[in-house]
Amino acid sequence: MTLDELYGTVASVTGLTKAAAAKAVAATLNGIQSGLQKGDKVTIPGFGVFEVSHRPARQGRHPQTGATMTIAAAKAVRFKPGKGLREAVNPA
Repeated sequence: MTLDELYGTVASVTGLTKAAAAKAVAATLNGIQSGLQKGDKVTIPGFGVFEVSHRPARQGRHPQTGATMTIAAAKAVRFKPGKGLREAVNPA
């Protein structure tokens, strides 16, 4: 599903125009993103949990030369699906 298809789905389910649905979806995604940028855990009941995790620096190898190099520490976004989403994807 593309973002444009998501706008269409939201518009048809809610009765909003496609432009209004696009604003609503964009506001939702921006809210999730701003929460993660602050370091908060974003929980959507029945859907899942988004959270930021820290990956420490580690040693790796350069793929062309084989030389040892340090891979910098980074933050990563993790998603853990909720029960409702898991059951929707894997019906019994």
